[in-house]
Amino acid sequence: MVATATGDVVASDWRGGVSIVRSTGRVETRIAVNSPIPLRPNGIAFTAARSFLIAQLGDGGGVWTLAPDGTLSPFLTEIDGAPLPPTNFAIEDECHRTWISVSTRRHPRQLAWRPDVADGFVACVTRAGVRIVSDGLHYANEVRPDPSGQFLYVVETFGRRLIRYPVDTDGTLGARETVVQFEYGFFPDGFAFDVEGGIWVTSLVSNRVVRLRADGEIETIVAEVNDAFVDAVETAFAAGIMASEHLGRIPGTTLQHVTSLSFGDHDRRTLFLGSLHGECTHRFRSPVPGVPAPFSDTVP
Repeated sequence: MVATATGDVVASDWRGGVSIVRSTGRVETRIAVNSPIPLRPNGIAFTAARSFLIAQLGDGGGVWTLAPDGTLSPFLTEIDGAPLPPTNFAIEDECHRTWISVSTRRHPRQLAWRPDVADGFVACVTRAGVRIVSDGLHYANEVRPDPSGQFLYVVETFGRRLIRYPVDTDGTLGARETVVQFEYGFFPDGFAFDVEGGIWVTSLVSNRVVRLRADGEIETIVAEVNDAFVDAVETAFAAGIMASEHLGRIPGTTLQHVTSLSFGDHDRRTLFLGSLHGECTHRFRSPVPGVPAPFSDTVP
């Protein structure tokens, strides 16, 4: 999900494209008209060329671009001579590097919802080509450079970590460091930066949004927790038997596994939330403006 300065929000649409929720409430769709695959968008972003960048979570995997007129084109479908697996997230930064995360090489992907599986990776596409820049990640999820451009941040969902790397202009990464290790019930998924150096992070399962302040303290911003559901997931995760039902609908909650968040509106103080099984997009006003996503002034 990506929010714009005009208050519009773009979300992935498993009918094969994206849905645009205008600030007026009107919903538009941009569905691929020539898709050679059943398109199952996960992470989406805007490109400098004014298209949508789509991480394909369905069979076939890879990263695709969707033009405003619905034309679908492959952006990256293989790496090191092998097909790119189902892909979690992709984003082009303002230096025109594209960062791509693959959560796991296992099929089905539920086999990686374990404490002892770490086969995800991050790739970087530059004018010089494409290469894997970090491997052995514990379910790599959202990935993006920080506002300074000095660090690349990555979520490891089932490692319960937010990590970062120093990054060179050519996409080479330095030594990994853990920014925060989350605890019981917190399975991080998406994140965004604010102008005060804070990092906002969502959690599956426990339906939380937290803000990691620049001083290292964690504030809980949103929490709609079904404790019994969290306990059942934690028990299955610890036993290595977590399955699809553990990321199924959560009984008795409005939020349904908060997955993504994005700052929008003219002042970047409206925070939009996406969820795994949600039937709408939620929003609330933030006391702190967010840092805009690259190329997010308007919908392409």
